[in-house]
Amino acid sequence: MAVTSYLSQGPRVAIRHIRRLDYDELTALAQESAEMLRRWLGARENTVEAFETYLERFEQPTHEGFVVCLRSTGAIVGGVNINNIVRGTLQSGTLGYTAYASTTGRGYMTEGLELVVQLAFSELDLHRLEANIQPDNTSSRNLIKRLGFQHEGSSAAFQYINGAWRDHERWAITAEMARGSRGASRHCLAADAWSQTPGVEGEH
Repeated sequence: MAVTSYLSQGPRVAIRHIRRLDYDELTALAQESAEMLRRWLGARENTVEAFETYLERFEQPTHEGFVVCLRSTGAIVGGVNINNIVRGTLQSGTLGYTAYASTTGRGYMTEGLELVVQLAFSELDLHRLEANIQPDNTSSRNLIKRLGFQHEGSSAAFQYINGAWRDHERWAITAEMARGSRGASRHCLAADAWSQTPGVEGEH
């Protein structure tokens, strides 16, 4: 993969937009990670038709879809979406992200998600990002805390997952907060090496 296809790069990973050619690789990753992710994201359909529908979402100005890749090989190690983008006086979006079983616990998603946050507050000209996380999803909560997200409150019966309406915690960061926390998050990469980041709720 040409380096020029990346939107942004960190020391170990880079981000780019998701594309149709990613179907086989993402399907394999989803299948190997199904047990790890099912609790947080529910069962996922891995057909070509479902993937095409998923890609169509990112043709709309309200959604952006990215994959996190290793710079050394181009292999996909995670995915990040910015959903429900609202312009006007809000300039906000909602994050969804997923790690995969074979590469979780190595700090890749800390680095990759930080790149997406920086892109959101620069090229996409957003001012606020929100993440909604089930209270028991400690790994995802720890990840966004490392990036400077602040806990704002709780949302009862926020999303229907695995046959029930699940409560969620609401975490958010603004462009100003991100600028203040950027250096601190880099010092936390080592801490991420022993934690896992299975996924955060919301549309993926």
